[in-house]
Amino acid sequence: RVPKEKPKAEAAPKPRQAPTDEAQMAAAAALARLELKPKAKPPSSQEAIKNQVRKELMAEAAASEEGLSAEEKDLASPDREGAAAPSVSGVYFICPLTGAVVRKDQKEKHLREAIQSYFSVDPVAASIMEIHTFNKDREKVRVGVETVAKYLDNIYLHPEEEKYRKIKLQNKVFQERISCLEGIHKFFQAIGFETKTLPVPGQETTEEYYVLKEEMLTKLEDLRDYKEQLLSSEPVRAQLDRQLSVFKPSPEAARFELPNDFYNLTAEEIKREQRLRTEAVEKASMLRTRAMREKEEQREMRKYNYTLVRVRFPDGYILQGTFYARESVSALYNFVRGALRDDWLPFELLGPGGLKLTDENLAFNECGLVPSALLTLAWDAAVMADIQAAGKEQPASPLKPELLSRVQTLS
Repeated sequence: RVPKEKPKAEAAPKPRQAPTDEAQMAAAAALARLELKPKAKPPSSQEAIKNQVRKELMAEAAASEEGLSAEEKDLASPDREGAAAPSVSGVYFICPLTGAVVRKDQKEKHLREAIQSYFSVDPVAASIMEIHTFNKDREKVRVGVETVAKYLDNIYLHPEEEKYRKIKLQNKVFQERISCLEGIHKFFQAIGFETKTLPVPGQETTEEYYVLKEEMLTKLEDLRDYKEQLLSSEPVRAQLDRQLSVFKPSPEAARFELPNDFYNLTAEEIKREQRLRTEAVEKASMLRTRAMREKEEQREMRKYNYTLVRVRFPDGYILQGTFYARESVSALYNFVRGALRDDWLPFELLGPGGLKLTDENLAFNECGLVPSALLTLAWDAAVMADIQAAGKEQPASPLKPELLSRVQTLS
């Protein structure tokens, strides 16, 4: 025992503590070359954080040369310091305008391009999309569009009044509430305003105005429709792609390796988490109260925006999907029903330890089902007994044939 205990005592002090930020950044590339031997133990959460920090630093250094983002660099790299391949390649979204499936880091760029291309189809609708989608402060958007609506109401109600058809661009209200919104100037141009430099009454100076074109006075009903459209529109949101997958029965069902997309952390936050986890190793042996443990668990849950969920069926087949961490569990029940041949069959989902997920209104993170979870599906015993008593022949698998036709092997 003595020879075995001695190395542990020597390995406990400072060599195990995380290096400083400066040291990490300076040595990131060197670490990749020098650490030739993989860790003997399977990658723990702490090791996963270290790997992510290292990858982030190396990727950022090389991305500018190769034109790749940090996440694209990570996907292109065949070696991940001995870590297992991720359970899913990343988080993806479906564009509601084009139907294209794009990675999370490409979502906003794709939306911008899709809306921009829509200007050739309907410039008014496209400009309204820009206003509601790319201005993140919803309160500013509300105030801005309501102010624009008042301008348009005045024109619609008083078409004979020339003063209502002119909007001074340097007006304080216009500058503070309207001009600051992305897409708003395209909207004015699309609905029939043009920019004109006009003299200021009683002065020798000029100022810029938006002036409604004369021909729009014959299209006042259109103007009113544009106002209603502006007020009632919502942001264009890409839909989270569930990335539905079906796997054959596997003993690896409970093993998850998540990509960086699942983290709600920046590179700097990941480095800070590494230091905190190093400190947590020393605190692990300390007696903690239940409140302390729950606080740490809640803090852990907030690190993730998404969760990867697997549902194991009684026949062993596994259904996998990606969800928002703050999405309600009802989405999972709908997801499972959508994969069944007979979606009317009642079932229950059981969490770790056989705990039933009975409250579908709870969020995944409230149930402790982040960043990943393996659940078990159980049929309603009474209903299944009635089906058997009726002598109805049951299919080999309850999953839809089209899903079984692309079943995969879980690696």
